[in-house]
Amino acid sequence: MPSPLSGIALVGLLAGTSLASGLRLYATVAVLGFLGRVGALSLPGELSALSNPWVIGVAASLYLVEFFADKVPYLDSVWDAVQTFVRVPASALLAWAALTHLSEPWRAVAALVCGGVTLSAHGLKSSARVAINTSPEPVTNWAASLAEDGTVAVLLWLAVAHPVAALAAAVAAVLLAVALLAWLRRALRRLVSGRPVHAA
Repeated sequence: MPSPLSGIALVGLLAGTSLASGLRLYATVAVLGFLGRVGALSLPGELSALSNPWVIGVAASLYLVEFFADKVPYLDSVWDAVQTFVRVPASALLAWAALTHLSEPWRAVAALVCGGVTLSAHGLKSSARVAINTSPEPVTNWAASLAEDGTVAVLLWLAVAHPVAALAAAVAAVLLAVALLAWLRRALRRLVSGRPVHAA
């Protein structure tokens, strides 16, 4: 039986799973639940509820739906738009459930931070898909979706086995999302002013 998580291991787990949730929430929940069920991971706090067979089954079924929906051009963007209202609050809820040993103000802070990490990953994914969907062929879309599936697997592995690397990946994703947001803001201002988007 693995020992309870604490310190950097717990922070890395939350960071990695928050990042993965921005790409594939249901897969993240199913994998965490499965690892807890077989005893490969000691789920912190109230996250132990994820190891319930019903939770694992429902999450895995929803991931199966997402797996196919995410491969269809344009439908993937609609799916992402809907998931904006699912992935972020669910990630915050997972963080809240994991940190039962903290006082409520700190649990709230952690939930907000993890929700922000998820929103960053979700925003990067959604933006990339909108750009990819401008191409009429579906191959690029399929490749991007499969790459995201693989990325989630790597992120969850890092979250469990290499928490420092998972934390670094989460920080990098947030910084990249902030940089993208700043670029979009400048591009919009240039568009409104009539200047070329690529202008300095």
